[in-house]
Amino acid sequence: MLKWPNVPSVFGWLALDRRGNWLIRTGDQGDIADPAAAFDRIGNTAVVEFIGRNYARDGEDRYYFQNGPQRVYVALDYTPYVFRLDESGTVFLAHTGASAGRVKRAFFDEEGSLILSAELGVGVVLDRDLAATLEHFSERDGQPLDAETLFRRVRAGERLAARLMGSEVAVSSVRAKEVPSRFGFVARPEPLPGQA
Repeated sequence: MLKWPNVPSVFGWLALDRRGNWLIRTGDQGDIADPAAAFDRIGNTAVVEFIGRNYARDGEDRYYFQNGPQRVYVALDYTPYVFRLDESGTVFLAHTGASAGRVKRAFFDEEGSLILSAELGVGVVLDRDLAATLEHFSERDGQPLDAETLFRRVRAGERLAARLMGSEVAVSSVRAKEVPSRFGFVARPEPLPGQA
């Protein structure tokens, strides 16, 4: 097999938004955090699936898409994964199509977004699936735990022991700006010294 050529990594051209869409930069300037940045959603299903199959994390906690010999680093709008419910409404899938696996912890940020720490990694629950997900929370004894009570208790600083889709989870709050450091990932990857 031929050795791959030594090609530089790419930064600032691929992004992941809060809804699990891959975005590609279409202009010379801008960042995903800049509302005036020129990024377009990648809509080609084959390309989306290819990126999802080749999405990974490096040893520096940066996420990237392996495109042949080249790594294309991904700017994250929020978390490395965006979780949605499958068609049965009982399993979480990542934006890549992979199973999230068992959920270990759940966090609500100050905006009401739900972040899950699962076997696959950390991800925000897709906004359109939030209400359905909240219906799956229960007390440890199986008694329903309504969303209003859950929010009130977590916002008051309480850490809850609850159940979510059959798994025991610890539920607490987190500030959105602390999510990258709390879960150990780089939201805006940049080249390391000596890296092109």
